[in-house]
Amino acid sequence: MQKFMKIVVASTLVLGLGAVSAMAEASAKATAAVSSVNLINSTEDHSWSTILSNSIKTANQKDLFIDASLECGLYTDTTVKSKGSVKDTSTAEATVQVQVLIDGEPAAPGVVTFCKRKQELEAELQGVLELCTLEGATELSLCVTDEETIRLMLETMNANSFNFIAENLTAGTHMIEVQARIGTTSASMLGAATATAMIGKGSVTIESVRMVKNEVIEIP
Repeated sequence: MQKFMKIVVASTLVLGLGAVSAMAEASAKATAAVSSVNLINSTEDHSWSTILSNSIKTANQKDLFIDASLECGLYTDTTVKSKGSVKDTSTAEATVQVQVLIDGEPAAPGVVTFCKRKQELEAELQGVLELCTLEGATELSLCVTDEETIRLMLETMNANSFNFIAENLTAGTHMIEVQARIGTTSASMLGAATATAMIGKGSVTIESVRMVKNEVIEIP
């Protein structure tokens, strides 16, 4: 489910939810795409999905500065249960990664992690005293215990932005795609663990520039 609003300007870029849709025109220096709906959530496939896209026409040997901004949400929930000093561990991890493609090829610096959380909860508890077989018993072995439970849940949503770069493009119209994928893992023993992630509202701004001649961009 994607809904885009695109804006084209000559020199000054303004973003707004009420903008009129338009395609990038010849000699345009900047363009943008904005989404006002949730773009992806963890119920979908964890492969790459295009969440924002637009095109821009450039002259020969132009460079592109692409600024992708997204709301990034993570949810992790871990529960542990323990009795008799038996250790229990639950782990939940959620990640949102983003990349930008120019005509199907990755822009520098490649895949970027927009948000990530690994939550691990561990407990080694004696247990809740339920019943003792002897009145006034002082030895725990004569008593029946039930698991003690500890739960930790975290939910966050924040906005992140990252700049991508494409160098020395040929003249013509180029397609820019912002792609995202989420990853979730969970593991538990006696307890339980859940992890989810989502991307909310987002925008991408694309600017055509000509960088300093012989500019060196180091990519390890």
